[in-house]
Amino acid sequence: MTKSELIEALAKKQRHLTLKDVDLAVGCIIEHMCQTLIANDRVEVRGFGAFSLHYHPARVGRNPRTGEFLNLSAKYLLHFKPGKELRMRVNQFRLVRQIRKEDQN
Repeated sequence: MTKSELIEALAKKQRHLTLKDVDLAVGCIIEHMCQTLIANDRVEVRGFGAFSLHYHPARVGRNPRTGEFLNLSAKYLLHFKPGKELRMRVNQFRLVRQIRKEDQN
C-alpha cells in the first residue's frame, strides 16, 4: 500500500474528513515520526510496532562477485519490530487463508 492509497482508504472510511484533511494528517504523522527518529528516539505505536535506529559501525566488506575488499562507512539503519497484536493478527489471517486454500484443493 502506498501513501496515496492509505490516504484514499482513510478518506473513504472517515467520510466527514476531506481528502485534503486526511492527506495533511498523514503527512504530519509521518513527518513527526521522521523527526523523532532523526533525534535518535524510538517511535512506538502500541499494538502495531516500534521503529528505531540501529547503528552499524564502519567495516571492511567484500564484493561477492569480484572478491574486492571495500571500506564501508558507518551508518544508521531503520529497524521495525512488529507488536504482539500485529503479529497475532497477521498470523491468524494467513493461517485462515491457508486453510481455505487447502480446502479448495
